Amino acid sequence: MTHSKNLIYKKLFTFYFLLFTLQGILMSATLKQIDYNNTKIATIFEKNKNLPIFNLQLVFTNSGYIKDEKNAGITNIVSQLLNEGTKKDGAVDFARKLENDAISIHTSTGFETLVIEVSCLTSEYKSALNFLAQLLADPNIVQNSLDKIKTLQSSKLKQKENDFDYVASSKLKQITYKNTPLEHTSSGTIKTINNIELKDVKKRLKDILNIDNLIIAVGGDISFQEFASDIKPILKNLKAQGKTDFNKIAFSRETQEKIIFKETEQSYIYFSSPFFIDANSQESYKAKVASFILGGSGFGSRLMEEIRVKNGLAYSAYGNIKNNKSHANFTGYLQTKLDNTQKAKAMVRTIVKEFVENGVTQEELDAAKNFLSGSEPLRTETFSQRLNRAFHLYYKGLSFEYPQEELELIENLSLDELNSFIKTHKEIEKLSFAIVTKVIKEEKN
Repeated sequence: MTHSKNLIYKKLFTFYFLLFTLQGILMSATLKQIDYNNTKIATIFEKNKNLPIFNLQLVFTNSGYIKDEKNAGITNIVSQLLNEGTKKDGAVDFARKLENDAISIHTSTGFETLVIEVSCLTSEYKSALNFLAQLLADPNIVQNSLDKIKTLQSSKLKQKENDFDYVASSKLKQITYKNTPLEHTSSGTIKTINNIELKDVKKRLKDILNIDNLIIAVGGDISFQEFASDIKPILKNLKAQGKTDFNKIAFSRETQEKIIFKETEQSYIYFSSPFFIDANSQESYKAKVASFILGGSGFGSRLMEEIRVKNGLAYSAYGNIKNNKSHANFTGYLQTKLDNTQKAKAMVRTIVKEFVENGVTQEELDAAKNFLSGSEPLRTETFSQRLNRAFHLYYKGLSFEYPQEELELIENLSLDELNSFIKTHKEIEKLSFAIVTKVIKEEKN
């Protein structure tokens, strides 16, 4: 392909995505099924006739770094190696072939899932699938590639030793989720990275590419029947290993505090507490509103108003309720002057306690309703975002219509209902802290 053709494709991509965003076109996803070798694969499909684009997401559940075990960081390394092209072409030549046809194939990992995403113009759809089949059949998992990735990963982790936000947030995970898969970050540690061998990576990739754990999210200006046929060469590279799942991960029962002393000019305060709720709970919308008011809305939230605006203890202060299938908690952070550390920490405790005991005001509830209803369209600006949201709804056991239902529930939520909900979650007061600060030496008289 010529350089001029590549530029034309890139311009078309930019034009079509801008057009999509400006027009605010809303499409609807449907749940389909692909049968392959006695395996039924749940497939989220969205037909889009308005734009000549194609997006595919192969989502492997229970395949993120939740499965790293003693090899913390290995799933992240596998995902990076899948971005290194094929053995035949190598990283550079494979990337050049994709770029010539304006095709993107990218692998990423979260805590629960690993995702391989493909995007291109519909005209290059079959070429994109062919490249994906090549990648899965012949990934560039060789010693040289692994050594390169390990060196880069170790270098990043070394640099993060002076990233005090990272240090505090990582330590918070260690004390609140000790002896669970959440104890480590997706990056692992320098020690665990150095111990990972090629055989470990190959085994981890084999475990990930389990067709029984696969959910497909796909859409574009194509028919489902056509896609169901064209995806089969890719599915040949996946093996049936039995569907796996996980148990919900429990937050530490004991409140803890860990202080890490560094040469810093301010204190980094990270905090977290349990929040007892399931991902598909009928009261999730109440948690969303409560989270927004307590700390998720920036200016106007309780944490920001009390800590920064009224007391000038921090430039910013945030907190939100995270509600995943594997775990749920309330977590947040702020930075403050060294000599304000204890005061700021105590204020976080006070704010959360008063929030549970006294609830919110009508003014706060009205502001939350206005913002949440107005910001909803921004969550699905691109085709990829819509498919990703449709996947997460299905993954959590919610209907594709739930976002609209949730907006109606929020609109009809009364002050008494919300405050009653908040009062039932006293566990949020059991805060643990991880603080990076500096030893302040007392001046001699």
